[in-house]
Amino acid sequence: MVRLPLTPAEVERGQRLGALLRQARGERSMLDTALAAGVSPETLRKIETGRVATPAFPTIAAIAEVLELSLDAVWAEISRPERDGGGVEPGHGAPARWAS
Repeated sequence: MVRLPLTPAEVERGQRLGALLRQARGERSMLDTALAAGVSPETLRKIETGRVATPAFPTIAAIAEVLELSLDAVWAEISRPERDGGGVEPGHGAPARWAS
């Protein structure tokens, strides 16, 4: 299967996702966050730096849960055409957590 190149919009969305996750992680270590989410630290690093612009949904769901971000809030933040300087604080957005 041949993977098509990412569009500029996909690349930008990946960069916004990475910035959002870094912001939500705050002072928590990348290692602790990755292990709690069940992903490798390298995977989290690549997502946070935008090197993986279109990560798998289960990966993002696991990271968002650890960071107490709702998937609705994550999607709202990364799908904006332009960032307005706002951000999603951990625990904000509806629903804040979902049943495990």
